[in-house]
Amino acid sequence: MKLLTVAWTAAASAATAAAGAVATDPDSRWYQRLRKPDWQPPAIAFPVVWTALYADLAVSSAVALDRKDAPDPEGGQDGRREIRAYRSALAANLVLNATWSWVFWRARRPWLAAAEAAVLAASSADLVRRTYKLNSSAGVALAPYALWCGFATALSTAVARLNPGAGGRR
Repeated sequence: MKLLTVAWTAAASAATAAAGAVATDPDSRWYQRLRKPDWQPPAIAFPVVWTALYADLAVSSAVALDRKDAPDPEGGQDGRREIRAYRSALAANLVLNATWSWVFWRARRPWLAAAEAAVLAASSADLVRRTYKLNSSAGVALAPYALWCGFATALSTAVARLNPGAGGRR
């Protein structure tokens, strides 16, 4: 794995984490008043899990990007196109990831956040597929990210369902 590639993916993942963290406010009165499902993990689980997943995303993506960094033997266009498509998919996924926090915590729109989480989960599954195609080990390593995004979708939906009138109040 090239240092420049891992630096780029680490910086992109860290920027995503920071953008989401700026919006997140679990101590707000709004959030404290929301009903949550019994199966919601304890608050400490979220920063611990997300930190590990962002590190996984950075490393797995760097490995995948470097795996096909060299042009294909048949002229090179397919490999470069695949890398460009991967970078675009990764960037879109990171934007979706950071956006959830803004929709849920700042806009206070649980149903919209649940829908956004579903799009993020689909994007994450697609990113795992793309990663696996470039490097199977990196794809397997990235699978927990997609699984957690699926769990986050279920949790977001449960919170929205338990709090039908929660949107938009400050």
